[in-house]
Amino acid sequence: MNLSDLGNMQEMMAQARQMQEQMEQKLAQTVVEAESGGGMVQVRMNGKKEILRIKIEPTALGSSTGDIELLEDLIAAAVNEAGRRADDAMKSSVAGMMGGLNLPGVS
Repeated sequence: MNLSDLGNMQEMMAQARQMQEQMEQKLAQTVVEAESGGGMVQVRMNGKKEILRIKIEPTALGSSTGDIELLEDLIAAAVNEAGRRADDAMKSSVAGMMGGLNLPGVS
């Protein structure tokens, strides 16, 4: 390995660190929303998959224990869908950022 190869590696590592920092910022700034039960439960999540807000319509609350189980299912469904949407948003961002590097296998 000659000195120019070492310099190129250092430059690539610096670019990788910069891209990682940009990705962290983008993860924090990306916000997705999902709902279940026809909007009875809504979840807002960032790209880091941190739940920012859960909104439950009063009509989702009932008086029987079956209603509680339904509400639990609706919350889980909304959180899972928000997670999928966060993943999709980040895949699109990563593909856009990595596409400019002309790496084999990355489009």
